[in-house]
Amino acid sequence: MKEFVISEVKAETAILVGLITQQQDEAKTKEYLDELEFLADTAGVITVKRFTQKVNGPNQTTYVGKGKLEEIKSYIKTEEDNEREVGMVIFDDELSAKQIRNIEKELQVKILDRTSLILDIFAMRAQTANAKTQVELAQYRYMLPRLQRLWTHLERQGGGSGSGGGKGSVGLRGPGETQLEMDRRIILQRITLLKQRLVEIDKQKTTQRKSRGRLIRVALVGYTNVGKSTIMNMLAKSEVFAENKLFATLDTTVRKVVIENLPFLLADTVGFIRKLPTDLVDSFKSTLDEVREADLLVHVVDISHPDFEEQIQVVNNTLKDLGAADKPMMIIFNKIDAYQWVEKEADDLTPMTKENISLEELQKTWMAKLNDECLFISAKQKENIDAFRDTLYKKVKELHVQKYPYNDFLYQIDEEME
Repeated sequence: MKEFVISEVKAETAILVGLITQQQDEAKTKEYLDELEFLADTAGVITVKRFTQKVNGPNQTTYVGKGKLEEIKSYIKTEEDNEREVGMVIFDDELSAKQIRNIEKELQVKILDRTSLILDIFAMRAQTANAKTQVELAQYRYMLPRLQRLWTHLERQGGGSGSGGGKGSVGLRGPGETQLEMDRRIILQRITLLKQRLVEIDKQKTTQRKSRGRLIRVALVGYTNVGKSTIMNMLAKSEVFAENKLFATLDTTVRKVVIENLPFLLADTVGFIRKLPTDLVDSFKSTLDEVREADLLVHVVDISHPDFEEQIQVVNNTLKDLGAADKPMMIIFNKIDAYQWVEKEADDLTPMTKENISLEELQKTWMAKLNDECLFISAKQKENIDAFRDTLYKKVKELHVQKYPYNDFLYQIDEEME
């Protein structure tokens, strides 16, 4: 059976392809391709060119139109003539088996979509048995509906030497179809096994969570690469892996944090991202149990990102899908040290945009909406961290008093600090 493994890429080059539609204008497509390039960079791929096309929607057979596909093909050929090989073409949306087959036939290079690229990064990042199992499950779920394209080089045969001749008999099936059925059966069996394994891992994790005692659970959530791991390291004085890459954290990390003699559990979770495949979310639900069982969510936002408001919405939608949208939450706007804006001229009457709003004005806007439910910090530069700790302490203390009798609360603190 052909393995679903995208080999670890080193200094490979890629072309990125996206669509401009009525639902996704040119500016939005650029943002998505910027993120796709960041994903490619995380996987070790160098982007050399971008192609976009204005269409009503993706072409059902080749994603882009025939003319655009020919343009991409011509560019690849030119690069080859100049001895600069293009290793792959990455599409910003998930492709069907039919689309991948047709595009590969035309371009003759490796074809990836956003989903397969994310899966590749997840496979690179997975460290624990739990994460590796979840990645493998997501890979097989992605692979299953695309099996047929793996066997297009084996033609079906109209007849055979087997006995009988009835519909569906072995004698009438060609090697491609037979292998396809075998692969599908093997993958389905593997999916069942992986699901069973995750159930066992989840039982172990549930037991571990029950043994943590009467402590409030706080979960760091947010878009990928917003600084959750840096905040975890700062609060827990731990050494959780933090890097300016997407999905630097894949396995949920839980640490005990103590602020002013108040202990609580802090979990750092996998970051969310736009266009995250449903199968991937389903596969990682056991990892995200820390989110569902948390008493308080700390939603970390990269205030320096030009599209941070959409990232907030992506996280909120994912939390809703997980059934965790109604939990107590505070928003932490991180990376204020990297916030950039352009001051408008005094006689400039154009409307204010997020590109020319100062951080102070932005703080007033969000503070007015959320009162003390949000803070602006720089975890990297340690700016406004004391206010963050104080607010977090007050919220955890309030939740602990609500969840446990006050006398038990005091006893628990004494017991944990001994």
